[in-house]
Amino acid sequence: MSGWIETSFVLQRPGRPRVEAERVALLEAIDRHGSISAAAKRVGLSYKGAWDAVMALNNLFDRPLVEARPGGRRGGGAVLTEAGHAVVAAFHRASAELSSFMDRLEAQLADPALAAARPLLWGLSLRSSARNALRGTVTSIRPGAVNDQVVLDLGGGIEMVAVITCESTAKLGLQPGIGALALIKSSNVMIMAPGGPRLSARNQLPGTVARRIDGPVSSEIVMNIGGGKTMVAVITRTGADDLAFVAGDPVIAVVKASSIILAVE
Repeated sequence: MSGWIETSFVLQRPGRPRVEAERVALLEAIDRHGSISAAAKRVGLSYKGAWDAVMALNNLFDRPLVEARPGGRRGGGAVLTEAGHAVVAAFHRASAELSSFMDRLEAQLADPALAAARPLLWGLSLRSSARNALRGTVTSIRPGAVNDQVVLDLGGGIEMVAVITCESTAKLGLQPGIGALALIKSSNVMIMAPGGPRLSARNQLPGTVARRIDGPVSSEIVMNIGGGKTMVAVITRTGADDLAFVAGDPVIAVVKASSIILAVE
């Protein structure tokens, strides 16, 4: 459209993840090239940025949208799963319908009498600095005098426990069967080797190291925790060197229940 309306289409069903045009373009590029690195170049992302986007999508959906296939003389590849193809197709069908609707709406809002209604069209999007956003379903809530204990089923046999205020539980409308996002800052994720010291932290998720990226001060550790989901921890470079983790090593991601923020859509 050439008018004053600029749309930013987001595909979303109640209780389901958000999918934006940029991420759909990445999915299509992966499908076309069979490689995350090649897809990243095609859509103008860094390799790390593309991997982060893929991990976020796989974490937010019930089933992974992209399946990585390591190995081979030229390195690993990646393919869209059946769920990935379904998401891309649904996005384009809905996008076509939206385009037609917005053309009609723009013509109607050209009427000066409707100028006051224009601000109502702007939507708000959830933006979070938390690196880890894991979708789950509330399975139980244990009420307390001040705080409630909320258990999320992340799929693939993975559970996560969050402790939030009773007021927050009521405000979010949480109850068994409701979908929710667990937001966790990467700096709040601790990591340790299996067989390490016993900790009081409620969430101790076993997995394997997928990637390690070292900086001069900090290191980023990406862990596969099962079910196509990942978790990112940022720890000191000294700590990473002491632990000496490399890709493929078994690891345990540790997150205090009080360090988890819950959100609903």
